[in-house]
This record gives sequence, structure tokens and C-alpha cells, in this order.
Amino acid sequence: MEKKHPEYRTGGALIAQALVAHGVDTAFCVPGESYLEVLDALYDHQDTVRVVTCRHENGAAYMAEAYAKLTGRVGVAMVTRGPGACNGSIGVHTAFQDSSPMVLLVGHVRREDIGREAFQEVDFEQMFAPLAKAVRLVSSTQAAAADVAWAFDMALSGRPGPVVLVLPEDMLRESVEACVPAPIPPAMDDMDSGAIERIHHRLVQAKRPMVMVGGSRWTAQARADILAFVEAMDLPVCCSMRRLDIIDNTHPCFVGELGIAPNPQLLQRVKDADVLLVVGARLGEMTSQGYTLLTPEEAEHKLVHVHVEPQELGRVFSPAIGVASSPQAFAAVAKALGAPSNHWAGWRAQARADYNAWRKPDPVPGPLDLGRAMQSLDELLDDNAIVSVDAGNFTGWAQRYLTFGGKRQFIGPTNGAMGYGVPGGVAAKAAFPNRQVVVCVGDGGFGMTGQEIATALQHKLKLLILVFNNSSFGTIRMHQERSHPGRVIATDLCNPDYAELARAYGAYGDRVETTAQFLPAVESALAADTLAVLDVRFDANIISTRTTLDAIRETALNRQSKKDTN
Repeated sequence: MEKKHPEYRTGGALIAQALVAHGVDTAFCVPGESYLEVLDALYDHQDTVRVVTCRHENGAAYMAEAYAKLTGRVGVAMVTRGPGACNGSIGVHTAFQDSSPMVLLVGHVRREDIGREAFQEVDFEQMFAPLAKAVRLVSSTQAAAADVAWAFDMALSGRPGPVVLVLPEDMLRESVEACVPAPIPPAMDDMDSGAIERIHHRLVQAKRPMVMVGGSRWTAQARADILAFVEAMDLPVCCSMRRLDIIDNTHPCFVGELGIAPNPQLLQRVKDADVLLVVGARLGEMTSQGYTLLTPEEAEHKLVHVHVEPQELGRVFSPAIGVASSPQAFAAVAKALGAPSNHWAGWRAQARADYNAWRKPDPVPGPLDLGRAMQSLDELLDDNAIVSVDAGNFTGWAQRYLTFGGKRQFIGPTNGAMGYGVPGGVAAKAAFPNRQVVVCVGDGGFGMTGQEIATALQHKLKLLILVFNNSSFGTIRMHQERSHPGRVIATDLCNPDYAELARAYGAYGDRVETTAQFLPAVESALAADTLAVLDVRFDANIISTRTTLDAIRETALNRQSKKDTN
């Protein structure tokens, strides 16, 4: 609540008290001298705000983004100037493309030194302009707490995203007489009744409707409401890339994920749909399959797009109907719409049958069948488990064969940022200490932020980390073979023994090399009394759930041969 009487406080104290006023219970950081006054002020709020000390600013920023994605609240990270902010910028970019509400507090040089290329000085307003939703230099100590309120409101309003507050160190030391304002109330979010009637009319006239859900701002109530909507109208519903937990995957209406290398039957079905209702998703490059999902003419005829940010409507595809609304507001009204039309009898059932067939593992060469392994993990996981994935082809095994929704949550970087998995898992366990947390990370991504297991151990956060180890930057190797078959360079990795590495940190470690070893190893790891790492070793030739490097190389060589012949 707002203080009734101004008090003399330092800028650092005002920042800390503003965080408390906004309900912040966790902040992720790598400490730096440029914002010592904020840390010192948080010393007096340790019963309210837990400060999680990380090993790298990239990890801290990822944790703040993941925390926001899981809770719907603003994730907070704190980094120092110059190199610290540069390290944290990847997490800011992730929060921007993933539409996650986040505030990054960045220490800065003294106000009088700005523009003199002081030690570790960077023009953060220019640096973060294309990466963040907004950037503000807090130049007035008097306004410091109000700037925090502005940042939280900006991060949460409309399409959520990251906001950067730049904190000059002399501003943080300065004492002024000031109040801490209350948080800015959220704007009202209403759904236009005329728009919902037009959408309903389109749907009941359809013969092959398809719903796609994605983006952020999906509260538990919004998820329940959208499920009630598609269930009542017997509509098939898919999700955009890495938004697998919006709809319960076990529900008969769920028909799959439209992301990287999707089910070909689902992709064709979406293209064949005569009405495509998209709720929350931007229809970005990955979900739209390189902007080929729809032609401009098809979009103007069949696309119904609901997105909270008016500027997103028509930005990628111009829709037949565009509605500026949050998922919550739309779903709350849509759940009351009428019964299904008999025009699409069997359409939804066949789409679900395609999805069920897609989840049956294809035979793969080698001693470890990752499809069967993931299905056994799916049966073992708690109903409310949280799975954090990194970036890379290996994530297809988890995304194709694990099920989410209901109470089970899934997080991963829709911007494809490597190094996300382990920090995401740490944030998940920090936010929900009583829930099972599993991380799926490649050997490349683990090499970037795997040291954050030390953060988890320090803060007594128990999670299971599966390192998918094929000694390769596999996704890049795949593209390499497609474009330059047989000319392998810069994609091989020489890895440590991850089980031994885990034990060196004081964690549990084990190695998996066969299908028979997988489930017992997971059970033992989950039963351990500390964080566990499983070194899951498989042949780099098994490059995805759908193909092998050998097959990709052969196709590319045949293509080159035909081109040379012609």
C-alpha cells in the first residue's frame, strides 16, 4: 500500500520497497557493485523476497522469464552494468518473443558520468530498444518507486514483455523524501459481444474448422474456459510452438502442436481447414512454417485471429475477422456458445486419431529408443509435474511423446534460445518447491548454462536433469547436411562425463545408454535426496523423431547429383 507520509530513503531502498509492494517474492541475480544499494535494501526484506544468486546473468534472466511464464506474475532479474547486462540480454530477447512479463534491473554508472564511456558503460536505452518492450533510465531518485510501478504495469499490459530499468549507482545511494506508490491497477479487459457473434456464425457455417491456441496470459480459468468451449462445440484444437500445456493433451479435442517438424497430417489438416480460429498466438515464423501456413488470400477468407495486442492483428496475416482481446476475456465468453454443427462430424475425431498415431514411436537405430523412453517417462511423471526444455532437435522427443495440460506444465523458449532448460528448471522449482521438475537439455545447451545446477544445489532445489548427449550441435549439423552434405565442420563436441560432473557438484549422477536402462535410472534419480543428472547418450545419426542424418545426407547428395546432371 502507498505510504501515507513520505520518508527519507535511499534510491536503493525505494526500489526494494517497490518490489515488495508489487508482491515480488523471488528475484534472480548475479551481484554487482553498481546496484549494491538495492541488494543492501533487500537484506531487510529477506522474509518477503528471496534473492536467488545465480552463476551467470544469462541464467538469472532465463530464470526470471521462466518464473513469469509459469506463474503469470512479473519475473525479476538484477544484473550489473556493461558485461552483466550484455549477458542478461538473451533472457530479455526470450521474454520479448515469448511474451513473458519481466523486469530487468540493471546497475549503471553515475549520472554525471553518462556519455563519457565510463567503466563498463553502455547506452542501455539504445542497446535494449529492439530487445525489450520498454527501457527507462531512472534519473530521479524521487521517481524511482514510481518507475518500478510503471515497469510492472508495462510488463503486464497488452502483449506482456520485458521492461528494463536502468539504475545509476549514485541515484541508488541518494536519500530523498518520497513515497512508495501502490501498484497500477490492471486495465479492464472486455470482449466485444458483436465480435463473438461473428466468430460463432463463422464456426457454425464451417465444414472443417480448426482452433489454435498459443501466446501468453493463459490463466488457469482461461485454460478451463477454452477447453469448455472446444469441448462443447466438438472442435479440434492444436497449439502453437511450445505452448503444449494450454489444452489438456489427453482430451479428445486436442490434436497436436504446430511447431518445428510437426505431424504432417496435422499440418495438412490446418491448411485444409475452412475456418482457422487462432487465440493468443502471433502466428510467428516457426508456428506458420516459415509464413507458408496460409496465403494472404486464404488468410483474408478463413483466418479468425484473437490477440490481446491490436497491433498484432494483420501484422503477419490479414484476417477475415480480427479481435483485440486477451485469452481470458475471449474464453470466458466463448465457453457459453452453442452446440456443434453436424457439418464437421468425424473431422475432429479423425484429427485426434492422427494425433494418437503420431504419438506411437517409429523404430530408430541404436540401443536407446528415445520415443519409448519418453513414453515411459510420461507414465512416471506426476500429474502436476513441470517440464523445462532447452532448444534443439532433441526437444522433439519430449514434445511429441510427453503429455501436458491439466495440471502438468511445460516451458521452453519459443525464440529457440539455447541454454534455457536448466535455468528454467531452477526457476520452476523455486516457484513451486513441492512439484516434480524435469529438465530436458541437449549437451550444447548444458554447456552454456549447466553450471546453474550449482545455483539449484545452493538453494536446495531438487530437480531431475536429462542431458541428451549426442556429442554434437545436432540441429546445426542437420542443416549442415542438408545444405553441404558430408562437409562437417564446427558441429562436433567433446563432452565430459555428465554423471561424474554432477557428482563433482555434489549432485546425483548416472549414465543411460540403452532403452532398458532408462526407466530404472529415472526412478533412482527421482528417489535421490538431491538434484540428479542423467547423461542420456545416443547416436548423433538419430537427429530427430522423424529422420536420420544418413537419410538427410543421402537426399541432399541425390539433389546435388540431379542438379549437376542438368
